[in-house]
Amino acid sequence: MTKPLEGYRIADFSHVMAGPYATHLLCMLGAEVIKIEPPAGDAFRVYRGDSRFDGMSPAFVSANAGKKSIALDLKQPEDARIARAVIERSDVLIENFRPGVIGRLGFSYDDVRAYNPDIVFCSVSGYGQDGPCRDWPAIDNIVQATSGMMMLGGAEGDPPVRVGFPIVDTLTGQTAAIAILSALLRRERGEGGSYIDVSMLNASLAFMTSALTPYLLTGEELPRAGNTGYSGLPTSALFTARDGRQISLGVVQPKQFAALAAYLGREDWLGDDRYATPGAQRNHFAALHGELAAELAKKDAADLELEMSERGIPCGMVRRVGEAADLMGAAGLEQIPLPTVPAGGRPLIPTAGFNIHPDGPAASAPPPRLDENRAEILAWLAEPVTR
Repeated sequence: MTKPLEGYRIADFSHVMAGPYATHLLCMLGAEVIKIEPPAGDAFRVYRGDSRFDGMSPAFVSANAGKKSIALDLKQPEDARIARAVIERSDVLIENFRPGVIGRLGFSYDDVRAYNPDIVFCSVSGYGQDGPCRDWPAIDNIVQATSGMMMLGGAEGDPPVRVGFPIVDTLTGQTAAIAILSALLRRERGEGGSYIDVSMLNASLAFMTSALTPYLLTGEELPRAGNTGYSGLPTSALFTARDGRQISLGVVQPKQFAALAAYLGREDWLGDDRYATPGAQRNHFAALHGELAAELAKKDAADLELEMSERGIPCGMVRRVGEAADLMGAAGLEQIPLPTVPAGGRPLIPTAGFNIHPDGPAASAPPPRLDENRAEILAWLAEPVTR
């Protein structure tokens, strides 16, 4: 058995997170990823300046396990020749320079397809390769702002709220991975290579379809609802338990509301006209939310989570990331041999977020040291082309 992308090779000119996360997913599915880094290395190698990791920062590890590294100065003729030789033998090229930079280096899509016509060429940028914003610099928190994402969290009147991890980079990487897979399928049908333009802004807006599409269809923006769920119901919100920990309730169906009322011994709610329908519950949001808060404050959060979940009532205790990792357990984590792990740390990374049977996604090796695979790659390039 082989992994789904066994035999595919990717020339990865990307850096930081969005592009590397795309190739990280493809690498976990079996693709060989050759990471072409500048002589100083990917900036994520020393992210946050933590000297404990010696070029293997946690941010870098999170998106580069199993890849190979060669350091090249693409402005130098000999290094450019090596890069071209890698591209000639690759199925995919991905880059996330500012628009136009890859072309000035001599590796535009037109340049590359002249000697590798079946290449799948993916460019990742902040605002796309064309248009009035193409030259604007962009990183995750900037696009969280320009996409409207920061104005979806919090309640009306609150300041903008940044999602607390680089969500735009990660979702853009997932978008690029899907695009590359679709282009490879197209090529398998004999339809040749493709050029893919992935914009962080467009990927974010597509990801935000549940907020954007209602606006497009009605001209009205969804209200900022804080910690209330998408349904806008008082039974789909955040509450504080007896022990001070918080739980998120997700009761959005009549049968769930009936089960909730029975669990709390509040069957009287089922005969109350104020709570008879979801619309009525929204109209009397404060009243029902207040009654719920009083009832849920009588038990500890872990007990509420367990007891309600067993009764089919959607409920989850608010956890920090470390607690969530413990909840997920070994099924969602993979051990990789890392040279340096600080005290209290574990040599683990998340899996791809899904599994395939047989031969699902997995990292084949730890992230490479900068230029670690130079000798191997140069020896391979000296062999006759077998594509």
